[in-house]
Amino acid sequence: MPIRCVYTDLDGTLLGRGASLFRDADGAFTLLAARALEACHRSGAEVVLKSGRRRAQVMEDARLIGQTSYIYEVGCGLVIDGEEEFLTGDLQPRSGKTVFQLVEDSGAPRLLRETYAGRLEPHSPWHEGREFSHLMRGLVDVDEANRLLADRGHGDLRLVDNGVISPKETLQDLPGPPHAYHLIPRVASKAAAVARHMRSRGYAPEHCIAVGDSREDLGVAEHVCRFFLVANALDRDPSVIDGARANVEVTEGRNGEGFYEAVVRSLAEAR
Repeated sequence: MPIRCVYTDLDGTLLGRGASLFRDADGAFTLLAARALEACHRSGAEVVLKSGRRRAQVMEDARLIGQTSYIYEVGCGLVIDGEEEFLTGDLQPRSGKTVFQLVEDSGAPRLLRETYAGRLEPHSPWHEGREFSHLMRGLVDVDEANRLLADRGHGDLRLVDNGVISPKETLQDLPGPPHAYHLIPRVASKAAAVARHMRSRGYAPEHCIAVGDSREDLGVAEHVCRFFLVANALDRDPSVIDGARANVEVTEGRNGEGFYEAVVRSLAEAR
């Protein structure tokens, strides 16, 4: 079956050190990620970025690689050929307030910050200018945090682990490397956004693959024929693959090299 779409995360996956398309995990110059994008173009496969980044950031990255669809803020928003859709269920902008502001007004972000003081903080400066997700960093038990949210009347929200990040001076006493977390509407996810895009385009699972580096990315495996976890994801957190679906593969390469490997292998084997 031909590959018609490749869904890929940005940071830690398509992009290398410094969030550069042309740097590998160690900062050396590389063209492999760009060559993989070229291979997708030549084969007629659409590339859809799925990221926790803000809309403006993902829009610019999609424009730079010549694509018209993208997923932003961990699946809260989806843009297809310029048409935007909010995938946040009943939690929609109202009374002149964004979903981000409505979540702030609910008290849920404050509850998490106070409960996990010293272990969870805003992921500055990237937490600013958001429409939906409250972006934090630290190290907490996500299941425990989500039980807390539900017990305190915030069951319509969930805290999402979007992967390991570099150490931060403000978080010195954590028992492990810090992670990035998004507080988002419970119904929103990268997986749900991918499924919505597939329905819109008429793509079948056997025509789609996905690449990523976090637990949230792994949810997309449910909707595609093959999911590739780049090697650096296990370097940072070996447990990330625990309980993964049977269609999940780990690349030998890290970051963009892993993306290249996933794309070239899938295109070659689909012929």
